[in-house]
Amino acid sequence: MTGQLPERLKAFFGNRWLVFVASMWVQSCAGIGYLFGSISPVIKSTMGYNQRQIAMLGVAKDLGDAIGFIAGSMSEFLPIWAVLFVGVVQNFVGYGLVWLIATGRLPALPLWVLCVAIFVGTNGETYFNTGALVSCVQNFPKSRGPIVGILKGFAGLSGAILTQIYAVFNSSSQASIILMIAVWPSSVIICLMFIVRPVGGHRQVRSSDDLSFLFTYGVCVILAAYLFAILLVQDVVDLNQTTINILTILLIVIILLPVIIPVVLVFFLEPRHPTEESLLLDDHRQEPGKSEQDGNEVIFSEVEDEKTSEVDLLSASERQKRIAHLQAKLFQAAAEGAIRVKRKKGPRRGEDFTLMQALVKADFWLMFLSLVLASGSGLTIIDNLGQMCQSLGYSNTHIFVSMISIFNFLGRVGGGYFSELVIKNYAYPRPISMAVVQVFMAFGLFFYAMGWPGAIYVVTVLIGLGYGAHWAIVPAAVSELFGLKSFGTLYNFLTLASPAGSLIFSGVIASGIYDYEAAKQASLNQQVLEQATKAPLMEEELSCSGIVCYSLSCGILSGFCVIAVVLSLIVVYRTKRVYTQLYGSFYGSIPM
Repeated sequence: MTGQLPERLKAFFGNRWLVFVASMWVQSCAGIGYLFGSISPVIKSTMGYNQRQIAMLGVAKDLGDAIGFIAGSMSEFLPIWAVLFVGVVQNFVGYGLVWLIATGRLPALPLWVLCVAIFVGTNGETYFNTGALVSCVQNFPKSRGPIVGILKGFAGLSGAILTQIYAVFNSSSQASIILMIAVWPSSVIICLMFIVRPVGGHRQVRSSDDLSFLFTYGVCVILAAYLFAILLVQDVVDLNQTTINILTILLIVIILLPVIIPVVLVFFLEPRHPTEESLLLDDHRQEPGKSEQDGNEVIFSEVEDEKTSEVDLLSASERQKRIAHLQAKLFQAAAEGAIRVKRKKGPRRGEDFTLMQALVKADFWLMFLSLVLASGSGLTIIDNLGQMCQSLGYSNTHIFVSMISIFNFLGRVGGGYFSELVIKNYAYPRPISMAVVQVFMAFGLFFYAMGWPGAIYVVTVLIGLGYGAHWAIVPAAVSELFGLKSFGTLYNFLTLASPAGSLIFSGVIASGIYDYEAAKQASLNQQVLEQATKAPLMEEELSCSGIVCYSLSCGILSGFCVIAVVLSLIVVYRTKRVYTQLYGSFYGSIPM
């Protein structure tokens, strides 16, 4: 065993499950944007900003979080460690500058400087996401769904994880949370950036992979439940610092648990025989050939019309010969004028689209507008959650920021799972799941608008679940309706919907109503105090109190979510035929 130790260690650092686990740790630091609800009150109080200015910072954060084209392009020609390092530099410089300004270590700078700093800092997480996802999708080519779901879930939990870690420092300065955002993710990712990389994972397939995924899902659920339990305890009981430290240590232990998988695979199971490795390599090499084959098969649409069903049952080489022979006959017939060649004007739904081809399709714009209205509303609540809690008299806004992060995670996991059940069991369009979660979002916002008891808890839970579910349902729906060939470009375009909606809903509507109510309250208070003191008072920072600060905004956003439901249902109606073709045979085989 001693002689094998160097080989085992080499295999350990080249194991795809270690890369996956390290990517989960990277993602646990990648949801920096979810902490904006915690840092916005700090920036507002130290810089003397009004709510409209804070909303502009929120829009800058959303844009930084959404624009990932550069990170995606860089991953095509740079090693993954370099992509991650660019993100580290952006995160450290961006939020480091915000901390220096907020603490007065730099002179007060214009608002646009802070907007740029927050944009740059938050944009760093797109590099973290890209590095982790690209590496793991390449290492697990046949398990992309579970891989992406778990990694995006950890990104959704990162706000709660970072908030709990921040509680350990017990700093007297409120601005120290900004410093932690600049330092902690950068330090963690520097330690992991040479581990997260493609390692030829197709050669490491094992029959135990299903069990490994089950264990990982179990850890995710335990982690979410543990964080939620901590939040409830902290909301009810005033914990001392020692208890907080112990709870945080247990949290870190749970996050580290998945490393058991690569340790067991490498050090406690027999290594794979070289012959088996080569067979797996051969199987993987055949995979890309399918796309080349598929590309060569369809030269004329008549090939598919004339091809008999028995062709699909032939071996790959015989199938290619038969199709080539059929194509040759069609060429000859076309040349002699015996048939008219039908040239396709463009792809149909369910086939591969480029971005330019998708942009002329009504379904694409219906999904985009539905996202603008629903996810834009959700992001508006996430960005303003700290202010909403303060207006209701809650001093510890971190609890609600962490809660919405946890339910965002559960929404991503649950949204993907249940939407899959809908299409597999009923062959019904996946966007129906999007319409359902938008109904829940509309209800949560209406609940808050009415000022009913426990409104802040209801809106936190339902918006967290609904917003998270969107980003599990939409990527799958896009891949089904518009293909995988340009999936990255299409998905990145749709992610612009959230900041586009937030720019209007938060930057104009929510902040404008908040400032109006705050000015009205300040005017009334000033009149009362002037009558009591018989002297004019100095102007103070505008601050709104009560449910009225955001009730009208939530009512308007609830209406937007209802419109989003209608748009999603139109997509459902228009795509029923596509989903019947994709999943109808599966549905038909299910006993009624």
